[in-house]
Amino acid sequence: PSCRLPPQVYRRRAVHGPITTSGRRPTVVRVPVHAPGPVGPPLPAGVTPIPPVVNQHSMTTRGKLGFRQSYIGLHSAQLSPIPKTFRSALTDPHWRTAMEAEYSALVSNHTWDLVPRPPGANVVTGKWVFKHKFLEDGSLERYKARWVARGFTQRPGVDYDETFSSVVKLATVWTVLSLALSQNWHVHQLDVNNAFLHGNLSETVYCSQPSGFVDSTHPDFVCRLNKSLYGLKQAPRAWYSCFASHLLSLGFVEAKSDTSLFIYSQGSDTVYLLLYVDDIVLTASSRALLSRTITALQHEFSLKDLGPLHHFLGISVQQRQGGFFMSQRQYILDILERAGMSDCKPCSTPVDTQAKVSADVGPPVSDATHYRSLAGALQYL
Repeated sequence: PSCRLPPQVYRRRAVHGPITTSGRRPTVVRVPVHAPGPVGPPLPAGVTPIPPVVNQHSMTTRGKLGFRQSYIGLHSAQLSPIPKTFRSALTDPHWRTAMEAEYSALVSNHTWDLVPRPPGANVVTGKWVFKHKFLEDGSLERYKARWVARGFTQRPGVDYDETFSSVVKLATVWTVLSLALSQNWHVHQLDVNNAFLHGNLSETVYCSQPSGFVDSTHPDFVCRLNKSLYGLKQAPRAWYSCFASHLLSLGFVEAKSDTSLFIYSQGSDTVYLLLYVDDIVLTASSRALLSRTITALQHEFSLKDLGPLHHFLGISVQQRQGGFFMSQRQYILDILERAGMSDCKPCSTPVDTQAKVSADVGPPVSDATHYRSLAGALQYL
């Protein structure tokens, strides 16, 4: 059967191009446009009709059918660079908001009392530390600013005594996840807001006021700390003692094989809690027990329930039917970037298997701290 095309209507359209110095006008052409009317099948919901395309080949396209997909503008906002000084940070709205949020958290937690500086007292200085917090897919989560004490200015026996930091063993993590998977238990991830600020100090520590937020009425006063600060040598121990004491009051017991694993067992109710600094992995034998445990923790600490486990210890976790899919892709990329090897070509064996390592022969590394940091990060691969 013959196919009749709809009537055509012509309109004038200027073909844009450079106008010469002689003032030549743009060329005007006549463009055929199909008159309104039903063309092809009904349009799907959410699409925008366009003039159909007329050509001689038999290929079917969206244009020939009379519709096109809505345009999705994908773009990424430019990140504000990490400031080098607190003064430059205060001029950037993103970092200033992060600093104000940190300062508000310190004040609301009653972290310190402003007092006149005692004569002869050691005042621990501090600094602002800025960092971009990314999600497991590499996208920006938030701008983070932290007021950190310079722990190296503390004096042993005066400003601090014992130090301790809980570090969960990877073997413990695999064991707990395997157990939860075999029992079909729900696994959730929790994050404690400003975890170290919950720890109470047994020593008397004085700290300088945060730069940029000095009390204008008492600029010469110092902060006598009531709670621990990030950067203090005893901060991890103070936080761990506070959190562990609360868990013991709830009926948990500390595992003998790993001090970062806490177990609750009452009859048929069982809860496993893994603690790594301020990151928590929680699994329970029932969803109701899991919810009650989270509520009990929220009554004492400011923490967020991040939902099902998705990112822990630099490991991206995807819960699939019948198991967990774990990937350290983003963690590896971060290590390569820190080492300045992001552009290096991959190889099956990235080290010299015949190298003779000596503690005395050869030039020392230029930055020993950076080398130790990379060596420590590789242990978690």
